[in-house]
Amino acid sequence: MHREPPPALPKRTERGAGALFQPASATCPHWQGVGFVRADVPLGHPDFGKAMPCHCKQEERLWRRVHEFQGMSNLASLARYTFAEFDPDPTWLSKPSQVTLRRAYDASVAFAQNPEGWLVLTGSYGCGKTHLAAAIANDRLDRNQSAIFVVVPDLLDHLRATFGPNSEVQYDDTFEQVRTTRLLILDDLGSQSATPWAQEKLFQLLNYRYNAQLPTVVTTNQRLEDVDQRLRSRLLDINLVQRLHIVAPDYRSGANAVQSDLSTLSLHMEQQFHTFEVQRRNLTPEELSNLRMVRQTVHDFANEPKGWLVLMGPHGTGKTHLAAAVANHQREQGHTEAMFVVVPDFLDFLRAAFNPQSPVPYDRRFDEIRKTPMLVFDDLGVESATPWAKEKLFQLLNYRYSANLPTVITTSATPNEMEAWLRSRIFDADRCQVCALDVRSYRGGADQTGRARRK
Repeated sequence: MHREPPPALPKRTERGAGALFQPASATCPHWQGVGFVRADVPLGHPDFGKAMPCHCKQEERLWRRVHEFQGMSNLASLARYTFAEFDPDPTWLSKPSQVTLRRAYDASVAFAQNPEGWLVLTGSYGCGKTHLAAAIANDRLDRNQSAIFVVVPDLLDHLRATFGPNSEVQYDDTFEQVRTTRLLILDDLGSQSATPWAQEKLFQLLNYRYNAQLPTVVTTNQRLEDVDQRLRSRLLDINLVQRLHIVAPDYRSGANAVQSDLSTLSLHMEQQFHTFEVQRRNLTPEELSNLRMVRQTVHDFANEPKGWLVLMGPHGTGKTHLAAAVANHQREQGHTEAMFVVVPDFLDFLRAAFNPQSPVPYDRRFDEIRKTPMLVFDDLGVESATPWAKEKLFQLLNYRYSANLPTVITTSATPNEMEAWLRSRIFDADRCQVCALDVRSYRGGADQTGRARRK
């Protein structure tokens, strides 16, 4: 039997909108181009007399599948999304954001050159995830290598469409093509409708590629903690998955972009650990010792944030400075997105979200701070003590307490002035560290000494 080697991916046409693939134009030399060959086997062989698809038919089928998925992914419209068109070092970004963007860019370039394992890109809307993912696909296609790029909701819609009576493609064929492709790029995981069917299809798809260790790229703006548990366990496998979080605002908005209008960390960029003044004038040895101990405790928390850290003391003792230093340290390390939120500002933003003209819905606004990986909550206790405010603060902090999310709280309130529910959580030694700054204010007033102690 005459055997042909597996067909290479058909060559790509010119770039631009509508750029797809086209099959080879050469006429098949076998059997006058009818597209089939007959096995040269002896009589009695199971394949004797059977007509089998020729190499040209294999190539044609491959072209049709590629064409189908190219149309589904709309990658042609993303042809401009290349590495050459991506700026990994925009000057308008903060240094911490630049670090995470550069890491994601370098990792994406390396993956495109040698696709191995999984690459997972996380980050907020517009931070550059889709551009980098599409750039990987475009780079592979320019190398005449196969790649399927598809937005997750579009993929699920395409699979659903195969069940229609007028569908020209079979579900099994379509799913198998996606599942076994050499390189699969899934954009915007988590934006799909979370139906049981959708969750099951995604699990089947990713579980197969996980077990087979097939090169896969995934982008998502979801926190991995919110992803289906079965998928999350695979996305967090450090032996197979390289996961990179991009801490950057909407990349498309340029220098006018902001990380979040809830966070005012940009106003506290100079408040670092090395700028925190320990040797203050007119402090007693006990106060100096207290200040050094608190600074060291806070610094240790910044290096390995777990649970809650509560800084208690009068105004002007340095609570806000140390809290901001934690957030700045995290941003510099590029580990996670840290938000610095003043409590009264948070409540004002929530109230504004109830306005029908608000550009951000209330639920999204509330979840933005409730689920952030690192929260610095400054000045708890100075807010208006209305029933509504108390309820919102309870919902927020109770969620973060139950989820054990890293949280830094500063407050000038004494334990006796706190709500009972808050006091019970703050003084839970298993999940919370409390630091009392027993020093006088450096803003003046020699008699202003901290008296907030753990009870």
